[in-house]
Amino acid sequence: MHIAILTLTFALPGCSSLKEKRQRMGGLHARFGNTPSVAVCESGARDRHDASEWTFVIVGLYKRDIESQCSQIEEKIERTVDARIMDVEREFV
Repeated sequence: MHIAILTLTFALPGCSSLKEKRQRMGGLHARFGNTPSVAVCESGARDRHDASEWTFVIVGLYKRDIESQCSQIEEKIERTVDARIMDVEREFV
């Protein structure tokens, strides 16, 4: 069993409220949390309207499958989220 922790830090330029932040970051939990091998949560900058940090925990039998899933998550977020990715951290445990 392999476990990856993928943490993405976002900047939300021009975001002026927590409500707007929820709209711009909205759906991350619904989009990725429904996958049985993925757990997702907003893990940092929860009270800031101009930044956000999300952590994904991906579990699987093969490291290459987990790496592929991490890449797919990053690519989908780049295409669908109205925010700038400032940092990406991948950790395998």
